[in-house]
Order: sequence, then C-alpha cells, then structure tokens
Amino acid sequence: MAKKKSDGSRLFHEFYSTLYGTRWPILRTALEQEPSGVAWSTNVREPYYLDRASITAAFALPLPEEGKILDMCAAPGGKSLILAGRMSEQSMLVSNEYSQDRRKRLQTVLDQFLEPSVRSRVRITGHDASRWSRYEQNAYEAILIDAPCSSERHVLSSPVHLSQWTPARIKNLAHRQWSLVSGAWLVLKAGGYMVYSTCALSPDENDNVIEKLHLKYPDVEILSDGAPDMYADKTRFGYHILPDTASGAGPIYFSIIHKKGE
Repeated sequence: MAKKKSDGSRLFHEFYSTLYGTRWPILRTALEQEPSGVAWSTNVREPYYLDRASITAAFALPLPEEGKILDMCAAPGGKSLILAGRMSEQSMLVSNEYSQDRRKRLQTVLDQFLEPSVRSRVRITGHDASRWSRYEQNAYEAILIDAPCSSERHVLSSPVHLSQWTPARIKNLAHRQWSLVSGAWLVLKAGGYMVYSTCALSPDENDNVIEKLHLKYPDVEILSDGAPDMYADKTRFGYHILPDTASGAGPIYFSIIHKKGE
C-alpha cells in the first residue's frame, strides 16, 4: 500500500508526543515560530546573527591556552566564528566541512566576517569527519562536533519533509552521529575537551550517543557541574535548550566531555 502524504506528519507528531507528553503541544508551537537571531560581534568585522542557544553550545567548549582546535562539521560557520573569536593568539582552528557546497558557504562566512589577523589562523578542510581518525589521532586539544541531525524545527517548517518523515530517520542519523563522536574521541588529545551538539529533540541523537561513548571508553569524563545557560534543561549527559522555555532559542543539545589522562 502506498504511503499517504499525511502519514509522515501523523507519525512525527505521535513520536514526539510520546517523548514529551503534555509538553509537546506547547513545544511544537514554539518550534513553529520564527527563531530570533542574536548578534555575535567579538573579533569579527560585522555582527553575525545566529541562535542564542548555538552561541551557548560553542562557548561550552573549553579552549586551550595554545594548541589546535577542530570544528568538525563547521558549515555554515557561525560556531567557527565564535571559536575563532575566543581562541588565543597561540592557537589555530581547523574548520571542516565535507559537503563542497556547504564548504563554499563556510569559506564565504569566514572570509567576510573574521578579522584578517584571526582569519590567518583558521584553516578550512573538506574531510569525511567520520573517517578522520584513520589518518590523524591524538592531534587536537579541543573538538566541537555540531553533528548532522533530525533538525525537527526545519522539518516542521517544510510540508514536503514533514510528509516524508519516519522514525527510521532518527536511527540512521544516530548511526552517523556515533561514527563522528567515536572517531573524534581518537582524534582528541588526552587532557583535551570535546563538545557534542545537535539541534535534535530525541535522546537517541543526544544522550544515547554520549552514553554509548561513555560505556566504550574508560577515559570519558562528562562535565555537568552548573548549567552553562539558565534556560538549559539538565539531561543525563548534557544540556538541552528548548524554545518553549528559552524565549524561542534552540533546540540545542550539547554535552561537554573531558578526555582523562593528563
């Protein structure tokens, strides 16, 4: 039997209603509203507007006094601008994006917004991040993974994508997210820090990915003392900023992870 166009929408709302219960109608309404941007203006030529929750996630990554920082899935570039603006003069940033089209957008953003003195310490690459550890390990003091995810806010704004939605999308993305996180862990130096971030709603793409990392590697230490944002909901392994309680910001999930050893 052919899938009806309405099936995706029905499955979507049933799935998230089960996850969020009576909160879902309020959260859904907040997700359907136009998100408001906040101006980032530190060490940039002109303000760059992005979600306040994205700024919080990028600020959650502890940066070294000197060394190498990796933004593993960097396009369109907002979080790279924040990392570049925060890093010391003794540090460098690698902004990676596998998609050629999105990498062009990333380069445009970095060229347009970064001051030349900062831009000279940012290198753009186009590697498949899930395979990075095959070629380089123990190489970076700090890594940000803003992973590809379900992006339910965008699904809700697109009738076509909503009509095609199935729970299998989450399963497929979670598999990709695990390959990114587990590979990045081998690339991170002992004593370094990693932030894993998504704009997804489901624990399968958020806490469950970090739980798997925690179970696999004995040197994983989850940092969870004090919420980096007053609007963040504490989860088992991280924080979740949701627009129904954060004045429209989010959704953003992030987990702050230390690699023990030094």
